[in-house]
Amino acid sequence: MKLIFLGTGGYHPNQRRHTAGVLLPDAGVLLDAGSGLFRLVEHLRSSRLRIFLTHAHLDHILGLTYLLVPIAKRELESITVYGDAKTLTAVRDHLFAEYVFPVMPPFEFVELRDTGEIALEDGLRVSHQSLASHPGGSRAYRIDRQVDGAERSLAYITDTAADGSYSEFIRGVDVLIHECYFKDDMLHWGMKTGHCCTSQVARLAAEAKVGRLVLTHIDPQHPEDDPIDLATARSIFPNVEIAEDLLEIEV
Repeated sequence: MKLIFLGTGGYHPNQRRHTAGVLLPDAGVLLDAGSGLFRLVEHLRSSRLRIFLTHAHLDHILGLTYLLVPIAKRELESITVYGDAKTLTAVRDHLFAEYVFPVMPPFEFVELRDTGEIALEDGLRVSHQSLASHPGGSRAYRIDRQVDGAERSLAYITDTAADGSYSEFIRGVDVLIHECYFKDDMLHWGMKTGHCCTSQVARLAAEAKVGRLVLTHIDPQHPEDDPIDLATARSIFPNVEIAEDLLEIEV
């Protein structure tokens, strides 16, 4: 499974990073719809798009408004948006409110319950569960697929504290994509805002025995090469890297 990071920052874009979005271009699957969505069409290899939203904060949904032009140009034939009830309500009633963005694209909305699995017709299995530690909550996703006779898996976790409540959900995945908003010296802000610090995420990856850890949703106030202290992370879990916009990886 090929992945492309359309955006790797949190809260707002900066000169280096747009906000959240991870694309499986061949499968037509998108995890979150942040400001990096303007890059979608040049990378997507499907006319059908399935978008899985973690929650309704603007840095994760504002890119939905960018899809109107690709739809009008017939570059996208169908778009299905998955999320929990409050996320979908926020998208329909607020993001696409008449005085905010007056045209509702022809999305199909699918409501997700607390936990479950969705079998897509191309062999992908998308599991999900709710996360409670971020204001308003968030949702974890895991994707499993048979590739050349072998099971491959990834998990996408953002806007939550690494509290261990989802360790079994991510256990043993080949790639864990996980937010890391703060360095360890900002732990108090992580606790206040429902975000993660470096050592927390690295310990979680080690405990859950994942294969590879890719850090994303970086604080936009820190556009430097190493905004989260990779040395500390690697002292706990060696196979870790910081995602950059347009990074491509194979799972």
